[in-house]
Amino acid sequence: TWPPDPPAIGPPPPIPGARRTSQAGHGGAPGPPPAGAAKPRPARLSSVVAPTWPPDPPPLGAPRQSRGAPRHLMAFTVGGVVETPAGVVVPLAEIRGSSLWRDAVRRLLRNRLAMLGGIIVMILIVLALFADVLAPYAYTKTNFSRLNEPPSRTYPLGTDQLGRDVLSRMIYGARVSMLVGLGAQIIVVVIGVPIGALSGFVGGRLDTLLTRFIDVMYAFPRLLFVILVMSMLGAGLANIFIAIGLTGWVGIARQTRAQVLGLKEKEFVEGARALGAGFSRLLFRHVLPNALTPIVVSVTFGIPEAIFTEAALSFIGVGINPPTPSWGQMVGEGQQFLRSYWHLCVFPSIAIAVTMLSFTFFGDGVRDALDPKLK
Repeated sequence: TWPPDPPAIGPPPPIPGARRTSQAGHGGAPGPPPAGAAKPRPARLSSVVAPTWPPDPPPLGAPRQSRGAPRHLMAFTVGGVVETPAGVVVPLAEIRGSSLWRDAVRRLLRNRLAMLGGIIVMILIVLALFADVLAPYAYTKTNFSRLNEPPSRTYPLGTDQLGRDVLSRMIYGARVSMLVGLGAQIIVVVIGVPIGALSGFVGGRLDTLLTRFIDVMYAFPRLLFVILVMSMLGAGLANIFIAIGLTGWVGIARQTRAQVLGLKEKEFVEGARALGAGFSRLLFRHVLPNALTPIVVSVTFGIPEAIFTEAALSFIGVGINPPTPSWGQMVGEGQQFLRSYWHLCVFPSIAIAVTMLSFTFFGDGVRDALDPKLK
């Protein structure tokens, strides 16, 4: 223990350097001094340095232990880590501060498949943002002397039936896919989260009414509903946002309602209500921030679903208007030439598959990272 206990009260210890001037006689009694001997001078106590109390603390790196703590809890701080005698090494960063989001990021970085999917997603985002710079040709530029040309040095992925570069059109198609995936999920969150939160937090008749409405919307086949909405609105990128957003909010609304129902009865919500917090403060400051985990996971999985829906709509001709390129549109146009000009259909199909797989890996990693049971 530190500092150590003070010494017990008793006879003073012998003074170092003091000379004994008496000799032991018979029976241990001191004898008389010899004749002619000088009288011994008493030791000067002022020349003896008294120890300071309490003593100085030990140097850095030595074990620090609280009074009465067991030995196995002693820790050695060396080189930015804390090492116990049992051999357990814990970084100081994990001890100084920890939260749900910090732990989630740490676990996500350890997931190799999730990081691979995240890297591919970042590459797709860069292609979408800088498509005008990265594409070797404009997506509308034609070359009628090089129609349906297979992959070559000039055209790495070949040309289509109008002599347009397939690689350039796929790069611009990545922009359409990312816009559809992110834009549709924004509409889904804006519609689904408030409906689910109000239904779960208010309860009563409003909960019954909104729940029945969600069940009715959930009963419709989503793809057929999207095709019906697109038939009414017409083809176009903005209409795809609206169609996917109006039909895709049902799942996230049900998840939000389930989370709010479990959180509104927690002790911290009851404590905030007892302190006078109002409806909006309880919902937006205490309940919804703690319900973000399933919402984030749902959005992560909703992006590839929206991309696939757009590809399906463009494949059947009710999606993106030509000549704006879309991967689904390119697959639909090239599928009739699959036997003779395979590159027209294969490369866009691979792009769709890789994008879906990357978002799926990343979504699985986010779900596992945000799960406190897997900590």
